[in-house]
Amino acid sequence: KDDVIDYFKGTNYADYFRNLYAGKIRVSTKPQYVDIIPRLYTGKVRELLSKVESNEKDLWIERFHLENIMDRDIGTLSGGELQSLALATTLMKEADIYFFDEPSSYLDIRQRLEFSKIIMEVSRKKQVYIVEHDLAILDFLAEEVHILYGTENAFGVVSRPLSTRHAINSYLSGFIKEENIRIRDWEVKFFIHPPSVDRNMVPLITWTEIVKNYENFNLRVMPGRLLKGEVVGVVGPNATGKTTFVKILAGVEKQDSGDIDCRVKVSYKPQYIKFPEGRSVLDIVTSELKEGFEDPYFKNEIWEPFNLRIIQESNAVDLSGGEMQLVAIAIALGRNADVFLLDEPSAYLDSARRISVAKVIRRFMEKTKKTALVVDHDVYFIDLVSDSLMVFEGNPGISGTGTGPYNMRDGMNRFLRNVGITFRRDENTKRPRINKPDSYNDREQKNKGEYYYL
Repeated sequence: KDDVIDYFKGTNYADYFRNLYAGKIRVSTKPQYVDIIPRLYTGKVRELLSKVESNEKDLWIERFHLENIMDRDIGTLSGGELQSLALATTLMKEADIYFFDEPSSYLDIRQRLEFSKIIMEVSRKKQVYIVEHDLAILDFLAEEVHILYGTENAFGVVSRPLSTRHAINSYLSGFIKEENIRIRDWEVKFFIHPPSVDRNMVPLITWTEIVKNYENFNLRVMPGRLLKGEVVGVVGPNATGKTTFVKILAGVEKQDSGDIDCRVKVSYKPQYIKFPEGRSVLDIVTSELKEGFEDPYFKNEIWEPFNLRIIQESNAVDLSGGEMQLVAIAIALGRNADVFLLDEPSAYLDSARRISVAKVIRRFMEKTKKTALVVDHDVYFIDLVSDSLMVFEGNPGISGTGTGPYNMRDGMNRFLRNVGITFRRDENTKRPRINKPDSYNDREQKNKGEYYYL
C-alpha cells in the first residue's frame, strides 16, 4: 500500500489511495463478468438480496425491474437478468464511489438507456466511474473520458481526461492529438446512407411463418429469407425471441409450426460460450476445424487479425471473456459452412475489437459470398456489420414477434420507433449519437419518421 501511495505522490491519486486504505472512502463495484454469478451463489434471487444491507433495496428492485425474478433460481437467469441484478446490488450498497465494469453487456438498448439515466442521477451526488465498450452509451452518459491504449497482454496507458465527444472521435480516428500518440493504424469510418442489398440474390434459407410456444413464452416469426452474400443484423429487446429463432435456424430448437427451407451448411456461435477444461486454445480450434485450420484464408483473415496466436497455448478456461468470444467467433467462421449464425458476438469485446470483428465479418461474407445472421445490441456494431435488419418486438418474457429482413433504413426506423430514441450524426466522424430525449433534434426526427439515417 505504501508503494502505491509513493508511486502517485504529488497527485490526487495519492490522496485517494491514502483515504481508501484508511477506510475513509466507501467503494461499491460491479464486476465485469456477470455470468459467473451462478457459480458463486445458489438459491433464489430473494435469498441473495437478503444478504445485502440497504435502506433502498425496494427502490433498486423496482428501478431494475427485478420484481418478477425474485423467486427464480439464480442459475436460471439470463445474461440480461444477471446484469440487472448485479447493477441493482451495486447501487443498493451505500458508497462514496461506484465502479461499473462493462455494465451494458447482455442489456438491450432500452435497458442500456435506462441504466444510463440512473447513473446520471446517481452521479449528481456520488462519484461514478464506468468501463464501457458501447461507444453510443458512453457518449450519452459520460462527462469526461480516459482513453486506454497499449499492447494486449503487455502494457496499458491511461490518457488524460478528455471531453466525451473529443475522446470518442479521437479513439475512432486512432490518434490522440493532446498526447501526440497514434493508438491504431486505421481509422473507423461510418456511412450516413444505409447500404443497399440486391434483393435478386439467391436465397440460402427461406422460412414460412414460424411459431414456437413454451409454457410462459410464445414466439412468432413472419416469413422471410437470407440471401447469398448478405449480413443480416438482428435487433430488439431482450426476451423477445431473437436467440430462440437463431437456435431454430441452427437446428438446436425445433419450431412447433412453420417450414424452413435450408439446404446449406450452417455454423452457429451461441450467446453463452463454454469451453472444456484442461485444453489449450489451439487444441480446441484444431479439433473443431481440422484441416480448415490450415486454410490460408482462415489464417490471414481471421486467426491473425484476431491476434489469437499469442493465446493459442493458453488453457481455454483461463481466457478473459473477450478472448473466449474471439476464439468462439473464429471457430464459427472457420467451419465449412454457407450460413453463419452469430449470437451477440460483441459481448465482452473492447471497442476497437468490436470494430475489427465487424470488419472481419463483413469482409468474410463479401469475399466468400456467404451469409451471416448477427444478433447484437451494440448499435455501432450493427451499423458497421449489417446490410439489412430483422426486428423483434413484443412483451419481453411473454411474447415476441420477428419481422424482416428490412433494408437498413426501414429496419432501424421500426426498431428505434419501438424503443423511442433517435440518433443524429457526428459532424466529423459521421458516427451515430443518441439524441437527448425531447431535444429539438429528437422531436424533429420523430416528426419526420427518420430515427437513424438522415
